Amino acid sequence: MSGGTKQKLFEATLELSKSRGLVGLTVDDIAAAAGVAKGTVYYNFGSKDGLVDALLRYGVDMLALRLRAAVSDADPLDVIEAQVDTTLEFIAQYPGFSQILVSELWRTPGQWHGTLSLLREEIISIVKQQLSRLESAGRLPEGVEIPTAAAGLFGTMLVVALDWQVFGPQRTRAEVRDAVMVLIRGLGRR
Repeated sequence: MSGGTKQKLFEATLELSKSRGLVGLTVDDIAAAAGVAKGTVYYNFGSKDGLVDALLRYGVDMLALRLRAAVSDADPLDVIEAQVDTTLEFIAQYPGFSQILVSELWRTPGQWHGTLSLLREEIISIVKQQLSRLESAGRLPEGVEIPTAAAGLFGTMLVVALDWQVFGPQRTRAEVRDAVMVLIRGLGRR
């Protein structure tokens, strides 16, 4: 399947899920919104569950690619700030994705829990790298557990991005990023 078709299906699924959630979607709805034949969805994914699974992977892959692109040799707090900004930019572009991730990640047991667990680990591993750099430089307070801090930062980025889109869309991305960084800078001393 072409990247263009996958992108259309991704965007259609996200748009439709904003009003109905994933459970309320049908393959007919998704195919129609994406402008593809229903058979295209079944041929490439086998079912709606296969489509949603692939699209969750696709979305996290796009976010992970952007987060990795924000990594540099700069100060780890500056890299984290770039990653927070990257996440906010991504969620602003795909607001339905944040809604799906938040609702499905913490729904027990969710239909896509296995897939999302693997994808969560991929994102958290990117965040862990910068926290490990802070720890190596002696800039993390004693007792901070990097896996827990990375999960907390990932959760903060998702929930704050969703909160921004739903309850504070008048705020700029820079304002939201700076508010998150006030919390993070309290964690990593300069």
